[in-house]
Amino acid sequence: MRVNLTAHTGSFGRESGVSESVVLTVRPACRIPGDFRFMTDGKSLLKMLRQGTELRSSVIESFEKDLQLTRAAKLLGVEMSDRVLTEIGYFVD
Repeated sequence: MRVNLTAHTGSFGRESGVSESVVLTVRPACRIPGDFRFMTDGKSLLKMLRQGTELRSSVIESFEKDLQLTRAAKLLGVEMSDRVLTEIGYFVD
């Protein structure tokens, strides 16, 4: 399923070695209703993006930098497997 991802955090926590909480909003890219919020941490989010999408590492690194610098980051039109979406609690019909 193609989705838009928006992440917000207070701090990415890289300096302290502890990954802070991240709120990830998952929204269908086709503009139908279905927003879903998922609470995770920065390290788990990056791992999910690396393993659950086909995004290039440079795109994930740019996303990580945006999250570190601005405490918010977006990825638009990301193809995520139904398995990953189900694992985070997003209902896929």
